Amino acid sequence: MSEFDLLIGTRNTGKIREIRNAFRGLPLRLHLLTEFPHVSTPTESGATYEENAIIKAQAYSQQTALATLADDSGLEVDQLNGEPGVLSARYAGDRASDEERVRLLLSKLSAGNGSEISARFVCVMVIADSRVLKTAKGICKGRIASGPRGQNGFGFDPVFIPAGYTLTFAELPEEVKNSISHRARALGRIKQFLSELLSTSSTRL
Repeated sequence: MSEFDLLIGTRNTGKIREIRNAFRGLPLRLHLLTEFPHVSTPTESGATYEENAIIKAQAYSQQTALATLADDSGLEVDQLNGEPGVLSARYAGDRASDEERVRLLLSKLSAGNGSEISARFVCVMVIADSRVLKTAKGICKGRIASGPRGQNGFGFDPVFIPAGYTLTFAELPEEVKNSISHRARALGRIKQFLSELLSTSSTRL
């Protein structure tokens, strides 16, 4: 099988690491946005994860002439009626740090009521050029911890405890998180699509 060029349409180093690990063994030449200093970041104006993922994938593909994998993901907390949702990356403002987003989230939650705060991580991944070639969705259910715990991961990982576990995403070993997370589940579907594509006689999309 000949290698296929695919751009990873994110600057998030944590996501890049997860994607690279998931695609290990596939005949892919993975490219990063750092290879294209002229590329501008599109405005995520969509109302859904899928719309935002498509916006990013097609914008980066248009600027680089490469098929692009992009995702949009977020944390949905039931007590907050699904917040922060599609605004997860911009929660507390565009320039806010992960720590500031976590603090804002915890400040909005009712403290001391003794009830479990259910939540879920959602990820939608898209491969696109001028067309949308594949979409895949992954969901990981869990609950919110009373405070941040752990040094691994990024985003809201320190306060998310996946169902069936007592440790947060930021406390779990990377290999465990990467087998159960919302992104891992979406990536599994994307990997299956790419495997089937690359196993054919032609790798043209």
